[in-house]
Amino acid sequence: MIQVRVILDGAGLLRRCEVQGHAGAGPKGGDIVCAAVSVLARAALATLSGREGILVRGGPGGRGEFSLETEARTGEARTFLAAAGTFLMEGFNSVAGEFPKNCTVTIQTERRN
Repeated sequence: MIQVRVILDGAGLLRRCEVQGHAGAGPKGGDIVCAAVSVLARAALATLSGREGILVRGGPGGRGEFSLETEARTGEARTFLAAAGTFLMEGFNSVAGEFPKNCTVTIQTERRN
């Protein structure tokens, strides 16, 4: 089972994304659920890393692990991050909706004191 955890800031912007596990929906190297989640996560990392005004940390960890942490530093960057975060969550939710036995998505809002 792949577990995707998305953490949004108080304004609803993507703050963190953590992916862990293996889908088990196909053979090693041929699992479409793993491939879909991996492509979404890596595309988000590449897209956000190349955007001025957005600080990005993370990437693939060990096998079956990926993390992404973001910080938008300008208004234009926040707008871009909002769109990219929405696209990423829609993609993850689409995969989880089609393969609920192999992928779950949890979306949380960060609480600041």
